[in-house]
Amino acid sequence: MKQILLLLTVFSLSFVKAEESKYESAMNKALTQYLTAKTSQEMLASSALFERIGEAEKDKWLPFYYAALSNNMASWMDEKSDKDKFAEKSLALIEKAEALEKNNSEIFLLRQMVATLQMSVNPMNRWQTYGAIATEALENAKKANPNNPRIYFLEGQSIFNTPKAFGGGAKNAKPLFEQSVKLFETFVPDSALHPNWGKDDATNMLKECEK
Repeated sequence: MKQILLLLTVFSLSFVKAEESKYESAMNKALTQYLTAKTSQEMLASSALFERIGEAEKDKWLPFYYAALSNNMASWMDEKSDKDKFAEKSLALIEKAEALEKNNSEIFLLRQMVATLQMSVNPMNRWQTYGAIATEALENAKKANPNNPRIYFLEGQSIFNTPKAFGGGAKNAKPLFEQSVKLFETFVPDSALHPNWGKDDATNMLKECEK
């Protein structure tokens, strides 16, 4: 009986490992596609692949996170894109990620990025609405994990692109980029699949502020 139980245990563990490997393989393929995308269409293909992985896995939030992230990026890569339509799609994907992962700083940051995209359609008329949503998302991200370096990169980016008359500009953004770069020095993602982007962007923006 003990031998049978042992064999069943070994079989079960092998099955789980195979399933994990299949998921990781699919995610690595999608991440490679995302990182090498050079056009909006290629980025959209990456988003679709992540979404398919998420629908197949059911209990994993990362595929929906990356699906929303790449969908948002695809809109920026196409100047003529319908940003509101892209934002609607990203928000639907974010909701799927949130249903699986509560109170996560990375997902809050996605909401900030989508609100920024929506605001870009008409900054003068939309900044009060979507600016408030973006700010709230950043604050929620800080509460969830104040040591996430991407928080301060995105906050710095927002201030950098805000007119000086409204408290923006390089001078006011610089401390945030400095904080982001400093946090990136010790930041370690939870796994090889977890978000690990932004270090080079934060470093480059800091250099831009120092010119």
